[in-house]
Amino acid sequence: MRSLMTLILAAAAAAVIGPAEAASTTGPATIVRLTAVASCAEPAALTAAGARKVDAKLRLWRLDPDAAGSLLPALERRGSVAAKQLERTYDIAATAVDPDPLQTEEWWLAQIGVEGQTPPGPGVPVTIVDSGVDVEHPEFAGRPDLSVLNAQEPAGIGGEHGTSVASVIGAPVNGVGLVGIYPQAVLRSWDAARGEGTRLESADIAAGILAAARSGRGVINLSLGGDRDLPIELAVSEAVATGSLVVAASGNDGTRGSPIGYPAALPHVTTVAATDRSGGVAPFSSRSPYVDVAAPGDDILVASALDKNWHPSSGTSFSSPIVAGAAAWLWTARPDLDAGQVAEIIRRSARDIDQAGRDPASGFGMLNVQAALALPSPIRDPFEPNDDVDEVSPAGDRNLRKAPPLTTVTRRASSIDGRVDAWEDPRDVFRVWLPAGRRVTFRLSGTADGDLLLHRANVQTVPVRSPARGVLLR
Repeated sequence: MRSLMTLILAAAAAAVIGPAEAASTTGPATIVRLTAVASCAEPAALTAAGARKVDAKLRLWRLDPDAAGSLLPALERRGSVAAKQLERTYDIAATAVDPDPLQTEEWWLAQIGVEGQTPPGPGVPVTIVDSGVDVEHPEFAGRPDLSVLNAQEPAGIGGEHGTSVASVIGAPVNGVGLVGIYPQAVLRSWDAARGEGTRLESADIAAGILAAARSGRGVINLSLGGDRDLPIELAVSEAVATGSLVVAASGNDGTRGSPIGYPAALPHVTTVAATDRSGGVAPFSSRSPYVDVAAPGDDILVASALDKNWHPSSGTSFSSPIVAGAAAWLWTARPDLDAGQVAEIIRRSARDIDQAGRDPASGFGMLNVQAALALPSPIRDPFEPNDDVDEVSPAGDRNLRKAPPLTTVTRRASSIDGRVDAWEDPRDVFRVWLPAGRRVTFRLSGTADGDLLLHRANVQTVPVRSPARGVLLR
């Protein structure tokens, strides 16, 4: 369900992040988030024990197995640990590589409504958080508006996946190879690869998301997937709060039961499924209620870093950058939009395929660039992320937007417009001040059914299906 809602109420310091370092050979590292107090008191001990600071603002540290064994129990005894988890390793989302000779046609362009459209010049950047880009590939050598946010140091076959993803977005019109969906896109690359460059660890992925977000508003492409992960979730929240659009591959487990994958299933992430030459959803593309749109992802011509050549490849890894490039094109052509409006236009303008209406395989349907460029602007959805109490309370650990209360002692009436969505944004939480002993009126209107609940100030969380406890009004 998607609903347009109106609610009327009468009543950082950034860390300097360097290249990925070698992974431990003795087991997974531990990611620790310090408490606010401990972030001032513990860094010296962590540094002395060999821990690596992932991000100062998010209070994240990476402890290798030896450091975790010697230091973590003491940190927990002192009450210094807000959260911890073993570091997770993410797989890149490609499924297969076809070594056949170079194809001369990019068949997918006809499916997504770009024929007859002229892409703009350089504008809103697209950051590729991946395995790095081979900047010496003929597709990218000397290409304007291609920059790296950290050292591109691929080992083994590293750089292959990131180079392929980058070519789908922004391969230029240069007389060689292929042409991306947005040929003059501003491209930025963060190399999060370790080992041979086919697996990416969560701390390095999070660092890339943060580097992109802190460079200014833009589109961030994540052609990767794994389990739910604290560093990545925190980094995505900051990217959303600071005005960036995050686009992610839905995953390639469609023939294996489509287990829920992240970051695709996180709120406010535009999740992309893959289609094939027939225009239907590819069998390998993961199905879930979190899928927003579909784009071609089977037998896609891409640049290869292995032999500085080109070949066809398949996976939602290549559907995601098609949508990311289209989003940057739309945002550049319509700079008055914010990231949430860009995402909503991409969804609303999609051409319905598969089952009628929204469905787990294709979301709202096939990407349609022509329709997206012409669609009227939806209303803004302010103060995101504001999905729970911790994101709007002044004392909240994830209160990034610092949104003021809708009503105060001096402002007794207020109204706000916004959007909610059953899967991407199931609730909006706002603070209100209520006068003691006075009548208070609340009004909710929208294009579909919605619930309005008033909770006590000391509530810790607001579940999507909220119980009666702590509810003053429903």
